Amino acid sequence: MLNLERLRTLDALARHGSVSGAAEALHITTSAVSQQMAKLEREVGQQLLAKHGRGVRLTDAGRLLAEHAARILSQVQLAQSDLEAQRGQVVGELRLSAFPTAARGLFPLALSALRAEHPGLRLRSCELEPEGGIRAVVRGDLDLAVVLDWYNKPLPLPDGLVKAPILDDPADVALPADHPLADRDEVDLAEFPDDEWITWGEGEFCHEWLVFTLRSRGVEPILGHRAAETHTQLGLVSAGLGVCIAPLLGRDPMPHGVVTVPLRQRITRHVYVVWRADADRRPSIRAAVRALRAAGEKIGASVTPPPAPGATRTPPAP
Repeated sequence: MLNLERLRTLDALARHGSVSGAAEALHITTSAVSQQMAKLEREVGQQLLAKHGRGVRLTDAGRLLAEHAARILSQVQLAQSDLEAQRGQVVGELRLSAFPTAARGLFPLALSALRAEHPGLRLRSCELEPEGGIRAVVRGDLDLAVVLDWYNKPLPLPDGLVKAPILDDPADVALPADHPLADRDEVDLAEFPDDEWITWGEGEFCHEWLVFTLRSRGVEPILGHRAAETHTQLGLVSAGLGVCIAPLLGRDPMPHGVVTVPLRQRITRHVYVVWRADADRRPSIRAAVRALRAAGEKIGASVTPPPAPGATRTPPAP
């Protein structure tokens, strides 16, 4: 009889390609991974791992069993989902993540409504950038992740995930109040060739999007400061240290000394939630998706459209 936890360890090794990666995904030590694999090799009577440089690789038998392990674990998840669906109760634990502005602007409304409607459901949330949230859902560390992509740069999703839209989040450019373009009704990204941009962390999806988009408008970006959270970026703008892209979600209250100006080429990010297809029937997943979408509808309905050309702009607070 094959042990399910040892198959889970083999699956993590196949997914992450190293003992340390599998240990991190499973929240166990590297020695525990090695011990589980040694026991699994004795159970099947074949070598599943071979040394490869300083690491290890799966043997032919290891790859074959890993393919079966992935299917077995998926079937176990389906069985758990079906049992929960038959019981029909929204109970147990639900683990969610969101990128920082969604955690700030979306989670308070959505999760408080979810807890009020389903008091037997334990909620555990954290902040993760979109790529990290997707990896955690694929690994099974999270049940759902709120992620985003941009109108001109989709975020790739691995096979086996399901997604549902939450809201479209328009974005403006945020400028210091004394910036030469601060009194404009709208601006073009091409008008910022010499400004320093406040951006996200290097390698993050939103940072790569900003660089890609500015270059598509003929601007080689000058990257001055990096911050994950919109309010930190806006604080740097308020200090006169640069300009940034400011989505509407989670940006209020606006710091003093900052003006937002709509962009001529409208910029929108698409916010959505992802989860594993084999968990689709879990009542807790479905309840959470409903709560997130309902919160998104409320937030989306409250979004104020950009002022029409020639309209009076509200001056920044002193």
